[in-house]
Amino acid sequence: MSQATNQSWGGRFSEPTDAFVARFTASVTFDQRLARQDIQGSIAHATMLARVGVLTDEERDTIINGLTEVQGEIERGEFNWSIPLEDVHMNIEARLTDKIGITGKKLHTGRSRNDQVATDIRLFMRDEIDVIEAELVRLREGMIELADREADTIMPGFTHLQTAQPVTFGHHLLAWQEMLTRDHERLLDCRKRVNVMPLGAAALAGTTYPIDRHVTAELLGFDRPAENSLDAVSDRDFAIEFTSFASILLMHLSRMSEELVLWTSAQFDFIDLPDRFCTGSSIMPQKKNPDVPELVRGKTGRVYGHLMALLTLMKSQPLAYNKDNQEDKEPLFDAVDTVRDCLKAFADMVPAIEPKKDSMYEAARRGFSTATDLADYLVRKGVAFRDAHEIVGQSVAYGLKTKKDLSEMTLEELQQFSATIEQDVFEVLTLEGSVAARNHIGGTAPDQVRAAASRAREALAALKGDA
Repeated sequence: MSQATNQSWGGRFSEPTDAFVARFTASVTFDQRLARQDIQGSIAHATMLARVGVLTDEERDTIINGLTEVQGEIERGEFNWSIPLEDVHMNIEARLTDKIGITGKKLHTGRSRNDQVATDIRLFMRDEIDVIEAELVRLREGMIELADREADTIMPGFTHLQTAQPVTFGHHLLAWQEMLTRDHERLLDCRKRVNVMPLGAAALAGTTYPIDRHVTAELLGFDRPAENSLDAVSDRDFAIEFTSFASILLMHLSRMSEELVLWTSAQFDFIDLPDRFCTGSSIMPQKKNPDVPELVRGKTGRVYGHLMALLTLMKSQPLAYNKDNQEDKEPLFDAVDTVRDCLKAFADMVPAIEPKKDSMYEAARRGFSTATDLADYLVRKGVAFRDAHEIVGQSVAYGLKTKKDLSEMTLEELQQFSATIEQDVFEVLTLEGSVAARNHIGGTAPDQVRAAASRAREALAALKGDA
């Protein structure tokens, strides 16, 4: 049998496709990943066709039983994928026809590969988004619990990577958690637009058969059928939107990774990561390298690239479907896999972070992190802020010269810069006093951190319930 007659469109052509062109245009090497969703969509399509009288009940049952057998072959690794058959759709349809005869050829009635592949990708994305969300929830839960446990652990807060003011480790972790909250909301919002069904749009204009798209949408769990057939087969906004979500999420994970890498260094020595998340050196036996966060940081650029690839893919396409769209799957598949794996790594790793509390505390004592507290103290005593700023600057200069932190100076030493300073100043110059003083919603006071962790826990539970 010639290669041309193996094609669903072979009747129009007088010669077989060139072997190289067949390989170049085929997608089955990667879109076979959609096999489960393709069969799921075909079963729903056959069910609907029988309901509207296009297929008999016997034909429907024969098709569904045949598709179930084909799915079994695929799951067992017994299926023979053929490049001449181009894609996952024709491979499955051809095998179905081999098994059940001419009835298998009736399955494609009222649809096209254009709306079929668009449906398959949306089913796939819906499944993967649910898996990714579960990992994101797991990461958020672990982060919230760790923040709650470390509500009293003091560390330096930074701006410009310079010591700024003391904060708590729990407060810092909840900053990460806020990033993930926004990511979670974006993901759920993206899922709403993924869950719209293209099937029934056929090639681009709909079909003359009396199909019922609402039935098919209900069978497949879609919220609704797509409104416009031209847009339904050519839209890839949902893939771009997911990859945009993925890029923002990975940007957040990369920021976290950067801090984890710094904190595990001997220069910071803030945390320890369990050995299972690190590797050693082939030549330097003392090394313990934070490979997981480093790799997540590196994979971020990979996902950015997929976003740009998809945007570029779609930017010049006229309506409706074009072969260009075949190039959507590989970047989308890789973005899905990368996001899922990075989230899994973080969800396993973050709850296992061991803070080195003494190192964090000592680092917070360096760099005059309570200088702002001294300025605020002076303002509360009636000193104008700009004057208070000058007084504290002079105090810091003295501290640099004498190698003393503000809290280590005597009252007499401090009073040489302002007679307003009294014994009660030491209540605000301690690290504990500094963090406790920021006792308002969003502040770093331990009580506020615990309250924020509780609110985050409740909000996450509510979000899971809505989903």
